[in-house]
Amino acid sequence: MNDSLKLDMFFPGELLSITSVDHDDSSIHIKMRSKTHSSKCPECGQETKTYHGTYLRKVQDLPILGKTARLHITAHEYVCNNESCSKVTFVEDFDGFLSYYGRMTERCADFICMLAMETSCEGCARICRAMNLQISGDSVIRLLIKRYRLQPVSECGSAIGVDDFAFKKRHTYGTIIVDQATHRPVAILDGRDGMTLKEWLKNNKHVKTVTRDRASAYSSAIQEILPDAMQIADRFHLHQNLLEAVKNTVNSVIPVDVRIPKDYGTGETAAAAGEPCKKNAL
Repeated sequence: MNDSLKLDMFFPGELLSITSVDHDDSSIHIKMRSKTHSSKCPECGQETKTYHGTYLRKVQDLPILGKTARLHITAHEYVCNNESCSKVTFVEDFDGFLSYYGRMTERCADFICMLAMETSCEGCARICRAMNLQISGDSVIRLLIKRYRLQPVSECGSAIGVDDFAFKKRHTYGTIIVDQATHRPVAILDGRDGMTLKEWLKNNKHVKTVTRDRASAYSSAIQEILPDAMQIADRFHLHQNLLEAVKNTVNSVIPVDVRIPKDYGTGETAAAAGEPCKKNAL
């Protein structure tokens, strides 16, 4: 029985073949060669079999036995035969294992993104470095932004909720838009002055109902772009409006300073006022 580690099991064998494996005290270097004979152009989607040449790609994979895993892939570069396409040549991808121009495998990027979402970007980078996975906090941020931009645009219904939040408290704020039917965020916008909300509403004029807070910037933005939309204040802000109205009413009737004598409520004060006190009543 062969107990040696078979690395071929952990890579797409129909796309890549391992030619050699080298290692040192901190890293494992796996040399691989592409086995593909065709690829689709990322611009026009047309499949081509015309080779342009080969080049060496150096990418990072998940650590193996606590060591940094480096893949040295001899990949193909193809020629796009579509004359109307802006791409002349393009590099191949490997069907979800490695994307165009990626510096790490997709499973490695998935792990980093999941770890960053559960901790933080800097915390994720420190944990990765402890695992011999080389990445910085800034690279984690760029990876998250790239993944976010690749997501399909979320569609929302006719009823939405709008509120502000802090990227960094007392420094940077943003606006979040939530679909009231699914209770899922559909957009995150920069700033809370209403300008970005206007741009978003211009592309979503099917919205009929907006639940918002008391911010006048949101109110004016909605009124300008969607004048027929119904604006609703949620319960929390209705309670705030009620408390503010009660406070203003009380302040207008009761003076700010109410002077109470130090001996108020004693028997002498009550007798002088001609009112029975509890002591005399007994």
